[in-house]
Amino acid sequence: MKMFVNLFISIVIAGWVLAIALISVQNATPVSLKFLVFQSIQVPFGLMLAFSVAVGLVGGVVLQSLWGLGELKSGVDEEAEFFIDDEDF
Repeated sequence: MKMFVNLFISIVIAGWVLAIALISVQNATPVSLKFLVFQSIQVPFGLMLAFSVAVGLVGGVVLQSLWGLGELKSGVDEEAEFFIDDEDF
């Protein structure tokens, strides 16, 4: 089962990389970000998109490891509890 999850994650990331490559080739116009009174330098849209996706992926991994979302808090398997409840009826 874990192999299928890893395959699915790899396919999703490959799709994002393909989409970023396609958009960056088709749209090379420079853009700049503006937040309140701050403005960034002008960079190509594809580069900005790739940077944003990379920061999002790394930020998601860091936040997941800090909050411990990847681990079960209890040692009891949740599916086992579900099937035990069904037998009571």
